[in-house]
Amino acid sequence: REISGRLEEMPGEEGFPAYLASRIAEFYERAGCVVTLGSEDRIGSITVVGAVSPPGGDFSEPVTQNTLRIVKVFWALDSALADQRHFPSVNWLRSYSLYVDRLSEWLKENVAADFPELRREAMEILQREAELQEIVKLVGPDALPRKDQLLMEVARMIREDFLQQNAFDPVDTYCSLKKQYLMLKAIITFYREGLRALDKGASIKKLKEHPIKFKIARMKLIEEEKVETEITKLIEEIKSTIKSFYGGEEE
Repeated sequence: REISGRLEEMPGEEGFPAYLASRIAEFYERAGCVVTLGSEDRIGSITVVGAVSPPGGDFSEPVTQNTLRIVKVFWALDSALADQRHFPSVNWLRSYSLYVDRLSEWLKENVAADFPELRREAMEILQREAELQEIVKLVGPDALPRKDQLLMEVARMIREDFLQQNAFDPVDTYCSLKKQYLMLKAIITFYREGLRALDKGASIKKLKEHPIKFKIARMKLIEEEKVETEITKLIEEIKSTIKSFYGGEEE
């Protein structure tokens, strides 16, 4: 505010200059696809990835808010996830992308027709988990209905077995879209088949403690050239294994 006064400028919110929004917009508007000048027709693109570190993690401060008004993708880094050694520590509930609809069509054509649907279902599971966390803190996970217990377990699998990556592992450092799709499909298959098993009287304890979960957890370590064969085989194993639970004891 004092600097603005000495520059004879009208201070804006929290002492930032009034033209803060337009200056930030000018910076991000440099990004895009361009046809370059010259005798040859050349097309290039510039991608801008901005890093905003608000003091105290306060997302309501002016620089963060003005940035969010302009950008179409936001990755919210979460110190709580970093403290839990969950990397990359991107908060899946606060982050968003406005390119989802455009990407969905591309993913359907180039990866798999049901990829966007699997992504949507995974996000719903994570959102529902966040809602149930308050109840779990009060009464514990065992007090939840069986289907909610399964949802909490699958949400943990999505977080730890799919979203979490080890940057020091030569295989887990990078992940192709095909591998992402198959990994997510395996986890969602476990959830869908688990719901069917519970409807038919299967035991939630058997579902939560079955060794098939360890195979799901190790999917991320499968090498790219073996991904399609190994995970497709695992998905079929998940289906056959959970179907064997039908008629188990009721809990």
